[in-house]
Amino acid sequence: MIIYGVALLSVCMVLGLYIGEILGVIIRVQANVGGVGIAMLLLVLACSHPMFKSLTEGASGTGIKFWSAMYIPIVVAMAARQNVVAAVDGGMLALLAGALAVIVSFALVPVLSKIGTQSEPLPPLDETEKGEG
Repeated sequence: MIIYGVALLSVCMVLGLYIGEILGVIIRVQANVGGVGIAMLLLVLACSHPMFKSLTEGASGTGIKFWSAMYIPIVVAMAARQNVVAAVDGGMLALLAGALAVIVSFALVPVLSKIGTQSEPLPPLDETEKGEG
């Protein structure tokens, strides 16, 4: 059954890339426009649809969860690499804009962490729950 979960992931990926290519042609950009994101959305929709319920439970569901967890960091790394290459090709202004965005993001972490109210800490895990996670 694991192979069916991987097959569902593969179909979503192929459809997403195809739709991204079509979007690129429509807006006259020689690139895939959001194909990986579209594939991710298709996977989420497929996993929540009753028709694919048998594929998203049990062993195949574990396979889908594994590949979904691997999918996001890989896509982020690929996108970050493309952005760095484009920034270096774009010149000094693009590099400066990227560096300033990172500096401002780091500076806002303490500000954002103070937003909201403090809640009570979670209760400690007992021994049976520690072994399950």
